Amino acid sequence: MKKRNKLFDTGDTSSKGRGHTPYTTHHNLPYPRESMAAWDLSVTVEDLGSDAPPVTISVASDLHVGGVIVKLVEKTQIKRDWSDHALWWEQKQQWLLRTAWTLEKYGIHADARLVFMPQHKPVKLGLPNGKTLQLKACFSNPVFQTVMGICRMLNIRHPEELSLLRPVEEKKKKKDKDLAEEIYDLTEVPLSSVSRPCLYNGMPAHFADSEQMEDVYKMLSITQPPPAPEVIAKQYRPASVVDKAHINGRWLDSSRCLKKQGIQENDRLWLRFKYYAFYDMEPKYDVVRLTQLYEQARWAILLEDVDCTEEEMMLFGALQYHINKVSLTEPQTLSSSAAMDDLDSALMSLEVKMEGESSSASEMLENMTAPELNDYLKIFRPKRLTLKGYKQYWFKFQDTSISYFKSKEESIGEPIQQINLKGCEVAPDVNVTAQKFLIRLLIPAPEGMNEVYLRCENEQQYAQWMAGCRLASKGKSLADSSFQSEIQSIRSFLAMQKTNPGSSNNAAASDESINTHSLVSPRYHKKYKPKQLTPRILDAYQNVAQLSLTDALMRFLQIWQALPDFGLSYVVVRFKGSRKDEVLGIAPNRLIRIDLGVGDVVKTWRYNNMKQWNVNWDIKQMAIEFEGNVNIAFGCVTADCKIVHEFIGGYIFMSTRSREKSDTLNEELFHKLTGGHEAL
Repeated sequence: MKKRNKLFDTGDTSSKGRGHTPYTTHHNLPYPRESMAAWDLSVTVEDLGSDAPPVTISVASDLHVGGVIVKLVEKTQIKRDWSDHALWWEQKQQWLLRTAWTLEKYGIHADARLVFMPQHKPVKLGLPNGKTLQLKACFSNPVFQTVMGICRMLNIRHPEELSLLRPVEEKKKKKDKDLAEEIYDLTEVPLSSVSRPCLYNGMPAHFADSEQMEDVYKMLSITQPPPAPEVIAKQYRPASVVDKAHINGRWLDSSRCLKKQGIQENDRLWLRFKYYAFYDMEPKYDVVRLTQLYEQARWAILLEDVDCTEEEMMLFGALQYHINKVSLTEPQTLSSSAAMDDLDSALMSLEVKMEGESSSASEMLENMTAPELNDYLKIFRPKRLTLKGYKQYWFKFQDTSISYFKSKEESIGEPIQQINLKGCEVAPDVNVTAQKFLIRLLIPAPEGMNEVYLRCENEQQYAQWMAGCRLASKGKSLADSSFQSEIQSIRSFLAMQKTNPGSSNNAAASDESINTHSLVSPRYHKKYKPKQLTPRILDAYQNVAQLSLTDALMRFLQIWQALPDFGLSYVVVRFKGSRKDEVLGIAPNRLIRIDLGVGDVVKTWRYNNMKQWNVNWDIKQMAIEFEGNVNIAFGCVTADCKIVHEFIGGYIFMSTRSREKSDTLNEELFHKLTGGHEAL
């Protein structure tokens, strides 16, 4: 496999085809180097205006870039702070940021078109909540660093989870022309305050400068009211998995700067969570991060980017209704509240607590006796022709495996089969009203994934076995201290889906203000009239009405993360040797292959079985090698190869984060895994 062609252009000092003799003499010259011939260099200075002629200065090839800048500044005679300015080489599409390098080292001659301009320029930034900010972004650093700067300014921790993409064009109607979009302006924030923002009352000090700035912070940190149904209808809605794939062709390259990617001053970009691996979510410090993540999740539900059942949609609607109601009444204080202090349960529910934290002696004593889990369950294997329908067996949980036997009496002997759940995928398939409690397991096998369904009799049994399976998939046994809280979390989730007969009518009578079409996706606008939806949403609302604002936001995200399609980014690819296009789904822990004809998952490959991956940049093909001699190769159809390479490397980078390694971001490792090298 070939490595990526020229990663960094170090400047070609040869002079082929330039029409003059290059300096090729290698003898010790009899005259000192200083007396190199002077020549004229023309530089466009952006600050003089677009009509101004280029500024011409006299230079020699051994003059360093810093010297060129000094001469330019002297010649323009403008008194201002030039510290953010740098030279951009038009033909090579390259910034000259190494000011100690000479013109000769960069390979710059009299025909070079250079522009002297600020490195930070205003862009219009579309946020997950649909609002637009205008702020100064860095055009000279790799996009990864530019996003870090933006997140520092907005007070969003863990900027590695976000990135920038080119926006989807909205359907514009003639009537819309009069409606000027509201733009929140942050261009006056001094760059120095962004590099290390000091916090004031929980928010960066630059937001405390004026009322206008405080309004910007409120917009960032307080959830937006439910959008009007016509606003939802106007948004681009993907109709198929291929439509969903097209959005991922719009991500910017993290290793290259904005300028190199053709982004101009005042261009519109979107800031979005790109990697669905949310680390260390602490409501106390993550007000803006939590709010914007909720907004992104809410729009993913409303625009059907991620599929959910009707029951789940009503619950999402109820939570949105509740969150809006509480955010109007509960002042969003930036100081700590009781709900925020209850971090453990909140972190549990988001499943972002890092594994392997050292346990105390008392916990270890408590864990010496692991709870037993044995019961009759029903099993079904969709791919096996031998087992038609569900069959009942006696199941036994041991460490991270489950074994099943014909009956309880035979459980002393050898099991019919033992299934190791470590590294498997666990998804719920539940309908409380219909009393359907299924656990869907995807178990890694050399040829892909084996699918198994376990059917539980009731809520109690389901909560215990689901909790056990979730822990086992992460390599934890039932002895783990989080087993009970996992059961509790599942039970409270089931309780939220229960309907309360009789209670909804009173609520509906007292609350006519609910606009149900703002709370559910357009599919349900067509299916139900608002008066049919109101009692169903208010019914689900009874189960969440007691939650505080933070808990409601966390619960919304928790249910979103439990959806089977959560966290999948799709790309259309052509597998080597195949004649048709297929879809590759990229998730935080695995890749999935989807057959477009059937829309079904054909194969799953997990990152923890990956040995290496390579990119052939010439033929734009990715090749990945997994354990057990499994090799796959594909070309990308709807996105550049670099985007897929960056997604995979990015998720592997996300999995390396841990509290022990401190909070400093290992930027070098990110670029190593996502840049144009042969990774790993």
